[in-house]
Amino acid sequence: MKIEVVQEDITKIKVDVIVNAANSSLLGGSGVDGAIHKAGGKEILEACQHIRNRQGKCKTGEAVITTAGNLPAIKVIHTVGPVYNKGNKREEKLLENCYKNSLFLAKENNLKTIAFPNISTGIYRFPKELAAEIAIKAVQEHPILEKVTFVCFDEENYKIYLNKVILLVK
Repeated sequence: MKIEVVQEDITKIKVDVIVNAANSSLLGGSGVDGAIHKAGGKEILEACQHIRNRQGKCKTGEAVITTAGNLPAIKVIHTVGPVYNKGNKREEKLLENCYKNSLFLAKENNLKTIAFPNISTGIYRFPKELAAEIAIKAVQEHPILEKVTFVCFDEENYKIYLNKVILLVK
């Protein structure tokens, strides 16, 4: 499995599936969630509404899959990251589950390449260094796809992920 780190807009990445750092409502929000919904168009929102009607909200650490609408990807996996609260509420395990469940869902849908944003490091305040370690280790422990791309929107996350990949992927 190849692991790559890029500083880019995830809505422009050409992979089989991109991961959305969604909120539990699945109806769009701010940050990467809002950008994916905006760029992907109403098809993504409609698919999320069908999922909500069927199962209700998406729980933290879980993942669901939809069309990618107008995005260059084939599908979008929506996963709900944890809000960081000093590590007192199993946040590390829940974040690991976001990555693990997204990988398994991609594999179940015969998708071979996946792009992850930096889940929970924005308004959910997960420490960026710790989040990067959890993300990379989760991917390494489940090498079930051909390629994983960590897509960092800002330079700070890009440098953190690049350094962690160099250190952890040996």
